[in-house]
Amino acid sequence: MIQDISLKFNNSYSKKEPKDDSIILFYRDKDILIKKDREKGAFLKYSEIKNEKGEYTYLFSIDSTDYFLSEGSNLDEKLIDCEMKNVRSLRELRPKHLAFAGLTGYQLYNWYKNNKFCGRCGHELEKDNKERMLRCSNCNNMIYPKICPAVIVAVTDGDRLLMTKYASGVIKSYNLVAGFTEIGETLEETAKREVMEEVGLKVKNIRYYKSQPWSLTDTILTGFVAEVDGDTNVTIDTEELSVAHWIHRDDITTEFDDFSLTNEMIMKFKNNELV
Repeated sequence: MIQDISLKFNNSYSKKEPKDDSIILFYRDKDILIKKDREKGAFLKYSEIKNEKGEYTYLFSIDSTDYFLSEGSNLDEKLIDCEMKNVRSLRELRPKHLAFAGLTGYQLYNWYKNNKFCGRCGHELEKDNKERMLRCSNCNNMIYPKICPAVIVAVTDGDRLLMTKYASGVIKSYNLVAGFTEIGETLEETAKREVMEEVGLKVKNIRYYKSQPWSLTDTILTGFVAEVDGDTNVTIDTEELSVAHWIHRDDITTEFDDFSLTNEMIMKFKNNELV
């Protein structure tokens, strides 16, 4: 999966300044600035843009390399050897730790961008010096990064897997039942509810598989495997799904992509390794 990198990821916050070899991540809406010539590295180093005006916020480190967010600059308008690409294109970027860095940075970019003022009193927020938090100096409100729990459920019926396609959005490939956790419920209860809401099925023997951070939607995903309980006739929620049907493991055409929890679970079932 995207977070499975061989290098050490350290997300501990620190109030530090960029060095010449620090990586600078620049975003605008859903796009990220990437070099056109990938042989020179996908992202800019601070040494290449340190004469440009702007604010640089420390994000995290991967091994000995620090990553910073560029704010208050127009790097995309000044650097002709770079281009803006949709963040979803990062799944093709190699080595994989760069893709992980770009996506994780995107989550923090959105958090900083969407939290300029206090939701309680309207006062401007300030970055804390000790932890990754935004603080209101007027009412002492504290805002932490947005992380939404959600589930992915592989619903099985013997050698068949329930596979779905979303009714809208950019993802057109087969997926699994998925959804966000609501207030007051456990993750297992979320799994049961989402399966019932999306495809009208009851499930049993719900068991944990793995989890994955998914920065595109500010989410921590939890994968579950469950067996259909009783009736296998599918009734889809057409507002959520365009397709939902049972597919035998031998007929699954999904290919391995080393990126998402959904893909790994589908491939594990296809290879009779999902228990």
